[in-house]
Amino acid sequence: MSVVADTHAIIWYVDAPHEFSSAATVAMDASANTSGEYIFISAITLVEMRYFVEKNRIKVSVLARLEQELDEPNPMVVVTSLDRSIFNALASIPRSTVPDMPDRIIAATALALGLPLVTRDTEIRKLTNVTTVW
Repeated sequence: MSVVADTHAIIWYVDAPHEFSSAATVAMDASANTSGEYIFISAITLVEMRYFVEKNRIKVSVLARLEQELDEPNPMVVVTSLDRSIFNALASIPRSTVPDMPDRIIAATALALGLPLVTRDTEIRKLTNVTTVW
């Protein structure tokens, strides 16, 4: 089954898989290694990753490896645009539960796509309308 990965999940998948729980590893590997299934990331994840590189919070090589994967003819990671369906789903992600707007957008992406979200974020995992894996 395809999944949506939050920003830290895709960073760890690329650079630090030891950070993952066993359930997160299984979900990400199954999506990456099954034909017709994908790891989806929100466009906001790319923006956050650029910001993390600029702030020296992640190595530029991590972003470069992800960009290389995105450019593959048959990528295992696919970027989802911020569109009207995600905008509409955002109304179902309460700011009182998930205060950070990028996190809300990522959760709304999973909700709009009807896919589980791989995340360690404890605020996102409090949501009852988004299936999370960790």
